[in-house]
Amino acid sequence: MNIRLLQVFLIFSGVAMTAQTKVSGYVFDEDNAPISFANVIFSESTQGTITNEDGRFYLESDENWEEITVSFIGFETLKLSLDKKVTYNLNVTLKEEASQLDQVVIISGKQPKKNNPAIDLLRKIWANKRSNGLKQFSQYQFDKYEKLEFDINTIDSALIKSRLFKGMEFIFDQVDTSSVTGKTYLPIFINESFSKVYGDNVIHKTKETLEGNKNSGFSDNQIIIDFIKDLYSDFNVYDNYLKFFDKSFVSPISRTGISTYNYVLSDSAFIDNKWCYNIIYYPRRKNELTFKGDFWVADTTYAIKEINMQASKSANINWVKEIYIEQEFEVLNDSLFLVKRDYMMSDFAFNKKEKSRGIYGKRTTLYDNYKFDVKQDKKFYEKEVNFFDKDVYDRSDDFWSENRLEKLNKDEKGVYKMLDTLKTVKKFKRLYNLGSILASGYIEFNSLPLDYGPIYSTVGYNDVEGWRLRAGGRTYFGRNDLWRIEGFMAYGFNDNKFKYGISGKWLLDKRTRLIISGGNRRDVEQIGASLTTSNDVLGRSFASSGVFTTATNDKLTNINLSTIGLEIEPAKNLILKLGGSYRTLESASPTFSLDYYDANSPTGISSEIKQFESTFLMAYFPNRKMTGYGVERLTANDDFAQLFAQVSKGHKGKQGDNFDYTKLQFRFIKPWQIGGFGRLYTTLEAGKTFGVVPLGLMSVVPGNQSYFSIYNTFSQLDFYEFVADTYTSVHIEHNFNGRIFSRIPFLKKYNLRAIAGIRGVMGSVSDENKAINASGLVYKAPSSVPYYEYSFGVGNIFKVFRLDFNFRGNYLNPIENPMARKFGITGAFGFSF
Repeated sequence: MNIRLLQVFLIFSGVAMTAQTKVSGYVFDEDNAPISFANVIFSESTQGTITNEDGRFYLESDENWEEITVSFIGFETLKLSLDKKVTYNLNVTLKEEASQLDQVVIISGKQPKKNNPAIDLLRKIWANKRSNGLKQFSQYQFDKYEKLEFDINTIDSALIKSRLFKGMEFIFDQVDTSSVTGKTYLPIFINESFSKVYGDNVIHKTKETLEGNKNSGFSDNQIIIDFIKDLYSDFNVYDNYLKFFDKSFVSPISRTGISTYNYVLSDSAFIDNKWCYNIIYYPRRKNELTFKGDFWVADTTYAIKEINMQASKSANINWVKEIYIEQEFEVLNDSLFLVKRDYMMSDFAFNKKEKSRGIYGKRTTLYDNYKFDVKQDKKFYEKEVNFFDKDVYDRSDDFWSENRLEKLNKDEKGVYKMLDTLKTVKKFKRLYNLGSILASGYIEFNSLPLDYGPIYSTVGYNDVEGWRLRAGGRTYFGRNDLWRIEGFMAYGFNDNKFKYGISGKWLLDKRTRLIISGGNRRDVEQIGASLTTSNDVLGRSFASSGVFTTATNDKLTNINLSTIGLEIEPAKNLILKLGGSYRTLESASPTFSLDYYDANSPTGISSEIKQFESTFLMAYFPNRKMTGYGVERLTANDDFAQLFAQVSKGHKGKQGDNFDYTKLQFRFIKPWQIGGFGRLYTTLEAGKTFGVVPLGLMSVVPGNQSYFSIYNTFSQLDFYEFVADTYTSVHIEHNFNGRIFSRIPFLKKYNLRAIAGIRGVMGSVSDENKAINASGLVYKAPSSVPYYEYSFGVGNIFKVFRLDFNFRGNYLNPIENPMARKFGITGAFGFSF
């Protein structure tokens, strides 16, 4: 996460529905102790809720109700009249049933696993569990309506009267109350979309065609839409683990649920003419990724009819106070049950205090018009829409009246009008622009199609340039631009030199995403920070600047790089690129040399490398989701694998000033969700250079002389400590997401997360490459045994910090490696759930 979480927080830091009956309050026993998970319903209905750990409840309905019923196992059922449509802060006291005083079931305690009717029903659910209903057919299609909404919550008089909203008071006319939390909220962003979804279970293909999209609140909202869609990914409650916020929660219907949840059979009733049982569930332990709530299961079929899930307050997840999920199923027969309505709401906030203000993120999805066994041609699924269709984003009111599967009420229509008005207020524009700058890193000039930035690269430092100032910009007409030009200028106060870079790219064909690109850069860079060679004209490695380092950062290179490339995407997420580059490399420091023996030089030694190189690159990103249609697109998810293969050919010049070589490189990156045990990150890299090359063209094992934890580098290696022309490296890191620390009593309240990693590399250097070396650097490669490091880390310190304790595993001989760092501590700062 990342940067998108931070972006959404920053955007919203700068900137209804009305029910007929509302009631909230607390439920206590006679000793004034709160009763958790008590049932509260509108009498003679199935509309209800359960109390939370503090006994608090909130309930609302579009209908008029005059009475609520409060019940709990072992207590007398209580009915309360509602004198008003809105009744807040009720204090309800339940009395123990006289006939059961000796066998009261305490629902907040651990429930028995034997002779528990709820668990007996759960086992029948497992026995009758079938694949998702859509799997029963060769092909399927349906209509999908989705509404995304962001709201500021906990609206009070202090906020309304604050200077922040002076001149914008009219927006508070749309304040309403959440049906889940009972808090007031103000909508500030709405996006509606209507799609047709097609699937083929024979060839395992799916396709979603966007038919219409409508939004209000922000003009360029794709970051927000991608953020919500990625967090609220589709799920199946019958799966053992449900992924939300990049974490795996144990499903209450899971086969492992018995060891994770307590279950209580609470009620039974007719729902849609089907007799159903109601089961309440809640976690057995705190700090784990679990839910609380209840579900209704149909008799005879034992299929889930309705379920609601609310994340436990103690769950080890950041920036989210509440997660609430509702799903309704249409049970058509014994083998077919289909999701009819899916609702998810999260309360994003900087802390979990009850009265803290935050932002609601909501997604409502409805499904209708199912059709089965309508076969589509295979090419239908392969054909991608790679162009921006303005008509999709400009549908008429008649289109939405016909295709909204859930009509907007009067207050939601008012929100659209309010948001459109808000965008004309100058103060709001200034606040929104400030949030956009912090989120994107670019300052927009509305009068010109130019952005200044990124602002975070303005200042840097290294031992060659000293303090460095950088100013850059890009063309920007909109996120679907067919061409883009970027550039920068920089100045180092120590070497008194100007640097610059300019690049451009143009989307020639939208269907195949044929892109031509090129550029030139003159800069100072640490080229030994990555095994995989990059021809990114404006890119610059992390190691090129660093105010605080473990050793002198003087092994820097003056680089003059010119490139041209042609890129195509013949199939979804498969990229082929043919390119050429000419680079000049020369040491930027008097204490570092790239010298090599050169028979064509008068002195027999050359210090400058001039090299023309042609490359063919193939990259594949299975399951990657992209948004946008321009020359630059946004990645909407981060859980996909990455495969990268490149062949580079060095061409020898007529004057003998270039080198003739072939370099093969491969990289595979894959994140793995290991059920409830966290997330595993793996990287495998391998490469080989055929031919004789000097140090500037060798593969340098990436060290890390900074105090930051940087994945795919070796924390205990200095720059250029190992070089190779043949190499294989592996990086493995696992984040347990609180699984370990949540079991330690005195630590679990801090929501810390254990992280473990191991990384290794093996390589060699040919005798020919050793012989050409005149730099004074003794070539060393981990050829006899692989070099390895391991680390143990603690993450989520104060929610934003991580510390890693790194240990060097070998190559510690004090004679051969007198400066070897046996142990080091690195850290990282970032926003993550």
